[in-house]
Amino acid sequence: MTGKTKKKKLTPFDVVVHIIALFLLAIVVYPLILVLSSSISDPQMVATGKVLLLPKGITFDGYAQIFQNQDILIGYANTIFYTVIGTLLNLLVTVPAGYVLSKKTVPGNRFFMTLFMITMYFSGGMIPTFLWVNSLGLYNSRLVLIILGAFNTYNCIICRSFFSSMPVELEEAASIDGCSVIGTFVKIILPLSKALLGVMVLYFAVVHWNSYFDAMIYIRDDAKQPLQVFLRRILILAQTQADMEEAAGYGQTLANLEALMRYAVIVVSSLPLLIVYPFLQKYFDKGVMIGSVKG
Repeated sequence: MTGKTKKKKLTPFDVVVHIIALFLLAIVVYPLILVLSSSISDPQMVATGKVLLLPKGITFDGYAQIFQNQDILIGYANTIFYTVIGTLLNLLVTVPAGYVLSKKTVPGNRFFMTLFMITMYFSGGMIPTFLWVNSLGLYNSRLVLIILGAFNTYNCIICRSFFSSMPVELEEAASIDGCSVIGTFVKIILPLSKALLGVMVLYFAVVHWNSYFDAMIYIRDDAKQPLQVFLRRILILAQTQADMEEAAGYGQTLANLEALMRYAVIVVSSLPLLIVYPFLQKYFDKGVMIGSVKG
């Protein structure tokens, strides 16, 4: 072609869409920048609200206070372990279950789907669950944080909807070629389900990374505690010391530092997921939309 490609003219509708998109981007990005800036700014300026976007009076005292605690590295190692192993177990249990439930020819399909959905609204409760965990010998064991929640009904429904939208002819062709059901699932279905797997990895990983309540109940040994428990403990200790200082009339030094530590804790706990998310984002939108088309 010798002619130049004509540039598309922006219509008023395009302008409105771009403005809305920029506004939504600002809503998402501004809190992230503010938290990061506040975590490295002077505590006094943070406490008085002078930090609006960019850091002022740069200091790393908040991070220094957090990483003085040697348990932080232990917590990071434990959380990475729970997140990786727990996510793999979640995928191993939930994805095949969604695939099986997507087949209307499976006996008892509706019964099992109804049974799973009941668990979304009713559960045994905290005390029965604790007694059950203790009777199985899982109390104060790393396995309890991995096994509990291994199956998620909501994510299973997403998997089921995703697999229901796939052409039946793929499996029929594989069956004609002599491929077993498991072989079809592993060799044909899973390679075509990267979008779904990316979404599931993100969903499960976020839950494991942010989990702390189960660890507080079922884990007694500090060497097995996840990062979130240690960060919570540091914040509570800092808040207690700040309150004692304020009550004694010694000023707001510790109170301001405690506010700074809150922002630093947010960064420390969220940064790994923010780093991983861009690599999974390309699968995220597609996987969620495909999984939400059919019920």
